[in-house]
Amino acid sequence: MSDLLARHRAVMPNWLSLYYNEPIEIVGGKGNRVVDASGKSYLDFFAGILTNMIGYDVAEVREAVERQLATGVVHTSTVYLLRGQVELAEKIARLSGIENAKVFFTNSGTEANETALLLATYARRSDQVLAMRQSYHGRSFGAVSVTSNRSWKNSSLSPLNVHFLHGADRHLAQFRGMSDADYIAACVEDLRHVLATSVGGDVAALIAEPIQGVGGFTMAPDGLFAAYKEVLDAEGILFISDEVQTGWGRTGSAFFGIANHGVTPDMMTFAKGLGNGFAVGGVVARGDLMDGLHAVGLATFGGNPISMAAANATLDYVLDHDLQANAARTGTLIIDGLREAAPRLPVVGDIRGKGLMFAVELVDPATGEPSPALAARFMEETKKAGLLAGKGGLHGNVLRMAPPLTLTMDEAAEGLGIIVNALEVINAEVVSS
Repeated sequence: MSDLLARHRAVMPNWLSLYYNEPIEIVGGKGNRVVDASGKSYLDFFAGILTNMIGYDVAEVREAVERQLATGVVHTSTVYLLRGQVELAEKIARLSGIENAKVFFTNSGTEANETALLLATYARRSDQVLAMRQSYHGRSFGAVSVTSNRSWKNSSLSPLNVHFLHGADRHLAQFRGMSDADYIAACVEDLRHVLATSVGGDVAALIAEPIQGVGGFTMAPDGLFAAYKEVLDAEGILFISDEVQTGWGRTGSAFFGIANHGVTPDMMTFAKGLGNGFAVGGVVARGDLMDGLHAVGLATFGGNPISMAAANATLDYVLDHDLQANAARTGTLIIDGLREAAPRLPVVGDIRGKGLMFAVELVDPATGEPSPALAARFMEETKKAGLLAGKGGLHGNVLRMAPPLTLTMDEAAEGLGIIVNALEVINAEVVSS
């Protein structure tokens, strides 16, 4: 055990999990690659859990932060005017497509989701919330209550009255083999039944991830949330799209993930990639919802000058370089390559994704059951080959990957090769055992 690992375990909580049998310390980065303390280089296909959205050591972001640092002002708080905050809010409001949009900045996706739930429950005078099975919305008390994944849920206690819906669980026996249209119809019928049987009076909102992050990049078929929204609108129920992982063009086919469903939500939450590593999150919502709270509020660190400098530079970079289109190109190369390889690899249960947000589900080829052990084996094999990936899924058997949006076609091909080679190695081990 390394000295740093021993020190980590002595003072950090044991539920703060680390990747790899021998965890690494990342000490440097440039472009889409990082270097660990031993000097080994890795192509980063996880981007700090989708947070280093445009890679490492980006001059435009670094220089924007340095300019703000040079003023001597790192923090003032929201009781003063913050030019960078106003400028970023203007951009996000315009990009959101939400009517009369206003923006509130936080420090994280968890805090953003808490804020959206507060806005919705206040507006609707109800603690009843709908959420999706297999979802993850953060680690705080309210966010955990709308999280539907036992591995991440510490308590059944909740400030909300939550009912969970189908929509990203086509693997279940009752849905397996259904067409998109039939599955959407079944899910909508279930929503109507929940509203008829499980709730009392008004429901505040549905909160949903267009693609479930921790859930292993499981996703509803395009159009489900449009069908849901017809029912929600008839009942006056608000719709919150959790864009913490799907925002800023990552899916390639839309700038915000929910647009793949042809829907404009009442609110969107965001975080992670917007600051390219600097802590920033927030909510963009209809102005009447954002202005509706009667009590005074603020965010001491939310939208601080440093994070706003980084986020403005990052968002400008994404737009100026049309990284949404790049995500579509490079993501297509990788996903198509994985789907081409999958039929000859019985350990692969599923390939799914959109743009630079893709996943490989690993199973026991003899039984078809989820195999977290094979996922752990994949992590070690790709680490050895110089590629960083992530894990997730309801059963911990899904490799989820989301490289920086600046990934080149050559890097995409390189990463694809490493992934397929690792799967071939694992498959051969299983077949021969």
